[in-house]
Amino acid sequence: MGAGLSWMMGPQEGNGPGLGDLPENCVAVILGRLSPEEIFKFSRLNKTFYGASLGDVVWETKLPSNYEVIVGKLCGECSKEVSRRDVYHMLCGPIRFHAGTKMFMSISWKGLRITGINDRRYWSHIPTDESRFHSVAYLQQVWWLEAEGEVEFNFPAGNYSLVFRLRLGKSSKRLGRLVGNLDKVHGWDKKPVKFQLSASNGQHSTRECFLKDVGTWKNYHAGNFTVGTSHIPIKIKFSMAQIDCTHTKGGLCLDSVIICPCESVAGL
Repeated sequence: MGAGLSWMMGPQEGNGPGLGDLPENCVAVILGRLSPEEIFKFSRLNKTFYGASLGDVVWETKLPSNYEVIVGKLCGECSKEVSRRDVYHMLCGPIRFHAGTKMFMSISWKGLRITGINDRRYWSHIPTDESRFHSVAYLQQVWWLEAEGEVEFNFPAGNYSLVFRLRLGKSSKRLGRLVGNLDKVHGWDKKPVKFQLSASNGQHSTRECFLKDVGTWKNYHAGNFTVGTSHIPIKIKFSMAQIDCTHTKGGLCLDSVIICPCESVAGL
């Protein structure tokens, strides 16, 4: 066993060549065929493998096809100085990719245009650990509900869904435990809420549904869109509205809008 480890680490006096004698570019080709987890493990083998693991050729295939656009938006003029290995680490943080080819995106309620959002008679901003953005918008009561937004991005090719993350009722902490408050939930059984989605490539979707499942977070599907190529940016506009002014509605928490691969909606 000791002899085997010595051979892996490199040649010793009187012995033949070891893995440490392999050309670094050859090691890079081998590492490029491994998973990121395996690359990190083998990078600790010796100096040759560590040096090879830093190469751009190793990480290029682990990145989505539109990574240059994403890094350009995140790093600006310094994007060309960022190694592919660092890009991989960067994209594993706030923006997560599915199978290295498709994308998940979350847009906080703060990134939407919401009618009356700054009027505390109608809306309040509630800090909470139930949101990845650490706060939600809470609708107390209103006659006219409308929230809309848009995003333009070079999405990787694929089929995507857009959902609104909503909940009827709010929660608060009491003695360290979350307690639901459903007192102001009303009006959602009168008329359905209309969800709309449109894409700059001509795709359009409209859905209507009643808000149900009081006290639990639910993803309401606004529609799907298809991206043919990541080289052309696509603009997505979306909205939710209930503007029938014959009745008031209230008790609604709005957290975020989520864009994800169609096959991943059920797992959100």
